[in-house]
Parts: sequence; structure tokens; C-alpha cells
Amino acid sequence: MKQRVTTAIIALLIFIPLLIIGGTPFNILVVAMGIVAMTEFVSMKKLFVVSPAAFISYFAIASLLVPRNWLNFLPAPANESYIDLFFVFLLCLLAFTVMSKNMFSFDDAGALILGAVYAGFGFHFMIQARTESLWMLLYALLIVWITDSGAYLIGRKIGKHKLAPKISPNKTWEGSIGGTLAAVIIVGIYVYMQQSVFKYNMPIMLVLTLIFSIGGQFGDLIESAFKRHYGVKDSGKILPGHGGILDRFDSLLFVLPLMHFAGLI
Repeated sequence: MKQRVTTAIIALLIFIPLLIIGGTPFNILVVAMGIVAMTEFVSMKKLFVVSPAAFISYFAIASLLVPRNWLNFLPAPANESYIDLFFVFLLCLLAFTVMSKNMFSFDDAGALILGAVYAGFGFHFMIQARTESLWMLLYALLIVWITDSGAYLIGRKIGKHKLAPKISPNKTWEGSIGGTLAAVIIVGIYVYMQQSVFKYNMPIMLVLTLIFSIGGQFGDLIESAFKRHYGVKDSGKILPGHGGILDRFDSLLFVLPLMHFAGLI
């Protein structure tokens, strides 16, 4: 527990100031987190984190994250479209299956490509949310933090009915519902106090907060599912006591794309 608390304090002392500053310092942090998340996918797939395929995947996820003005040295359309540049690295991964004589297989390539899309777009929308405003990204963070904390505390107190016992045996329906209600109430107060930030009225924002809270829990369960599939306890070890980047940002990687689809970012 002491290690867990110490790691959380150090991580917040790094994350919060850069979150407030925004701009290039925050973008660099998010790009770095995205690449670390990609190393976790590579490692869980039992591939070498220092290998041609791994480095191609790092460039692939970075292509979804870095601001376009960082790529002005590239010819069009590579410096204009995220998808065009990402597709180049996708082709490189597929080509490497041939160059490696299928030691690196199509299944390996598919897992890394899907991992890059999942984490890449999630972290991409983190940058977009911060570009929109500090308050918009804080809205997403509050939903995740309050849902997680509420689900843990309420589930520990009154939880009896398992939510997904084969995927995450400690989660309960009582905790899930309680965490969502806590998020709607507390984040609803935040939205009321920051109404100028949001384009929708209060009732719609409450409904969206409900949806995002549920979505965040799906993100948590999805990460638990692929950890069970790969037979690992944590996605990584970069955060002692907490696991990896994917362990800490699994819910947010689901919430932020939903916010984009809802037109908030």
C-alpha cells in the first residue's frame, strides 16, 4: 500500500502540472505514454520490445498522436492525415511478416495494429480534449476517477452480485451502479458550475455523463479481458503498485472517444 500511495503521489506531481500547462509539454507526455502503452501490448503478446516489428508499432501509435505541425518535414499527405501515415506503418508491419519468414505472424501484426488503434486514438483524443480546454479534459478525468472510486467503495461495502466474474471477479453490480450514480451526481455539479464549457444543456450532459461512466467501466473490463487472455496480472510495471499505463488509463481510453462521438471534442 505504501508503494502504491508513493507512486500515485509522484505520478500526480508529474501529470497535474503538465495537464495545467497544456501545449507542447503535455503533448510530449501523452505521446510518451502512448508509446509506453504500445510496449505493454508488445510485451503481453510475448514479442521483443526491442525488435523491428515493435519499433514499427511505436512509430504507428506515434503517428496517431503527434501534432501535425511536428511533421511538416514530411511530404503531403503524410503530414496532413493521421490515417495516411498510420497506414504506411500498417503496411510495414504486414511486410515484416514476409521479411521475418512468418516468425512474426499475421496474428502478431493484427494484435499490434489493433493495440495501436485502441490506445492511439484514446490518447489522441486526450490531446484533443486538452486542446479544447483544461475543463473538458478535467470533465473526462472526473468521470473516470469518481466512477472508479465510487464503484470500489460501494462495492466493498454492499457488493454481493458479481458483474463479470470470469473477467474481473472483484467487481459487483452494486459497485458499478453506485459508481455511476456517484459520477452523475458529482460530475453533474461540476458541469453546472462550468456550463459555458459545454455545448449541451444540463439534462443532456447528465445523460452523456451516465453513458460515459458506463463506457469507462467497459474500458476497464475490456483491459481485464485481454490481460486474462494473455495470462498477465498487470499490463506493465512502469507504475509500481499500479501496473502499467494501460492499467491506469483503460477507462479514459474508452471515455475520450465516446466524448468525441458525442461532439464534445
